[in-house]
Amino acid sequence: MHRPSGAAEEGSLSRDCGLCRSHPRDHGVRESWCKCNLHGSSKHLTSRDLTAFSYQVAKGMDYLANKGIIHRDLAARNILVDENKVCKVADFGFARDVIASHVYERKSEGRLPIRWMAPESLFDNIYTTKTDVWSFGVLLWEIVTLGSTPYPGLSANEVIRKVRDGYRLEKPEHCRREMYNIMYYCWDKDPKQRPSFGELVNFLDRLLISEHTYIELERFPDHSYYNITDLSGEKL
Repeated sequence: MHRPSGAAEEGSLSRDCGLCRSHPRDHGVRESWCKCNLHGSSKHLTSRDLTAFSYQVAKGMDYLANKGIIHRDLAARNILVDENKVCKVADFGFARDVIASHVYERKSEGRLPIRWMAPESLFDNIYTTKTDVWSFGVLLWEIVTLGSTPYPGLSANEVIRKVRDGYRLEKPEHCRREMYNIMYYCWDKDPKQRPSFGELVNFLDRLLISEHTYIELERFPDHSYYNITDLSGEKL
């Protein structure tokens, strides 16, 4: 079985994206970019497409991690998809080169991507590759739910309290356990127990090779999720 085209590490990165905004929702879309991001054209996607997107993003993030770079804002809004269904990790505005210590401690306050943040980032202002892994798990949930809002129905403060108390995003009913388990591994309270991006690449590669349907889009319960125009930065 051939892997999806464009999955090479460098091919999964984009440092110059050319951002443009359009209307907030189109087929489950919150934001649209010039090249169409993961919140776009969802009605034309298949389960394999979504799994391939996840694989390609994991490849791109593995490349960044191996370069000692922390993205710090990994989310569906920052993934570009071109006309050939090749994903690129974009928007490096929050990225930090931490190759020496592998840890970045945030000093300033401001608007934050709260719904994508690991507990140690929310409560201790600590960012590592493993906090990017947590965000990747939330991104997988976004992909599976066609760009829905993480923690639907909860305010930013409620999300923080829930995450602190051990709550995790629930398994969408149209998502197979094999895919959800990958998300859940990313949300371990102990960063050391979260998988590396290299391991995530291998997990997703196995799903692609198996050719099973892990996201049953015909069962997608559109009424269960909703979209907010801009959650890239919420302030408490």
